[in-house]
Order: sequence, then C-alpha cells, then structure tokens
Amino acid sequence: MDTLSSISEELADIEGQINDIFRALSNGFQKLEKIKDSNRRSRQLEELTDKMRECKRLIKDFDREVKDLEGGNNANTNKMLSEKKQSMIKELNSYVALKKQHASTLDNKRIDLFDGPGESYGEENVLLASNMTNQQLIDNGNRMMDETDEAIERSKKVVQETVNVGTETAAALKAQTDQMSRIVNELDSIHFSLKKASKLVKELGRQVATDKCIMALLFIIVIGVIAIIIVKLVNPNNKDIRDIPGLAPPVQSRKLLWNSAFCSFVR
Repeated sequence: MDTLSSISEELADIEGQINDIFRALSNGFQKLEKIKDSNRRSRQLEELTDKMRECKRLIKDFDREVKDLEGGNNANTNKMLSEKKQSMIKELNSYVALKKQHASTLDNKRIDLFDGPGESYGEENVLLASNMTNQQLIDNGNRMMDETDEAIERSKKVVQETVNVGTETAAALKAQTDQMSRIVNELDSIHFSLKKASKLVKELGRQVATDKCIMALLFIIVIGVIAIIIVKLVNPNNKDIRDIPGLAPPVQSRKLLWNSAFCSFVR
C-alpha cells in the first residue's frame, strides 16, 4: 500500500478497495459453507457474485490507471504493477471457481458473474450446445444470425435517425447564425445612425447658439439706436450726441428764423 501511495494515490485507493472485497469474499464463502438452507445459500452466493462484479470493475480501473502512468514509470515499477494486477486477477479467478463449485451444488443454478449480456449469453450457449444435435445447432445458428440482422437493421435506423437529427440541428444552427448576423448588421446601422444624429444635434445646437448671439447683438444695436433717437429728440441742442445719418436735423423755431432775417435786412 505504501509503495503504491508513492506512485499514485488513486492506485493505492483502488488496491485498498479490492483488498476489502477480497476479505469480504473470504468471509462470505466461509459463511456460505455453514449455511444449509438452499434459498439462503442462493442469496448469499448472489451477494458474493455482486462483490466479484465490483472487484472486476475495480481491477479494470486499476489497469487503466496503470496504463496512464506507464509512460512516467521506470521498467521495475511497471513490472511490479503488472505483477500486482495479475495477482489480483488470479485471486479473483480463485473466488470465481469457488463460486462455480457452490453453484453446481444448487441444482446447477447459474449465477452470472458479470453484467454484460454477451458473456452470460455465451455461457448459456456453451451449456446448451453440448445437448444439441447438428440440425439444432444449425437452426440455432440461423436464428442467431436472423436476430443479428434485425439488430443491425435497428442500428441502421438509429444511425439514420441520428443523422437526420444532426442535419436538422445543423440547419437550425445555420438559420440562427444568419439571424444573428442580420441582427449584428442592423445594430451597426443603428449605431452609425445614432452617431450621425448626435453630430447633427451638436451642429444644430451650435447654430442655435450663434443665432441667439446674433439676435442679442441686433437687439442691443436696435435698443441703442432707439435710445439715441429719443435723447436727440428730447434734447436737440446737445452737441455731445452726433446726428444720426438719415435723420433730419430738428426744425428751428420761427423766432430764430425771424431774428436772422431781420439782422440781414438791417445790414
């Protein structure tokens, strides 16, 4: 255990589980020999068979882990791991043989060791073939071939259905991709339009500000002109205010005109 821990914690953990199962199998078969009732023996044997199935699965996991680590280990380590795996397989096979011996005593009742249908079906064929004639073997072979053909046809249908589903999925993905492309193009157009509209709004804002400044200046000029006109009309003799071009000078009074004419006559 310590040696495996230095190589891989996973290998050490798997070995620990396998050793626990081996101890349980040893105790279980010892207990099985003491059971007299056939039903209880059958149930006990089924439980032991389940443990052997689990042990076989763990050995396969151990083998896969060893293969994964094979490149990073030296030759001695790989040899040690291989020998340990073979030792586990040998011990498991001893329990399998012991199980078969106990099963034969239970009216040749078979308890499958592995879940795979191919292995159990193969054992059944071996048992049946020994009691068959040549014609029965041929008929059974033809029946098996027919069942195989039917299984192949079912597999072809499943494959075809899978291809159809894949084609429909690909078409749907392409349609969604095209739709996404159109959406992206529309978003780009909207973004461009927003930028252009923002520029136009800024230009309009500047024009409005300029127009307001011009109108304010014109308003000030008009107010100034009106103020000058009012002051000129109110105080026409004010020399500090120049005459406004286009505005006629104020009319002299009649008294001033009469005095000017009289002075000229006297002279």
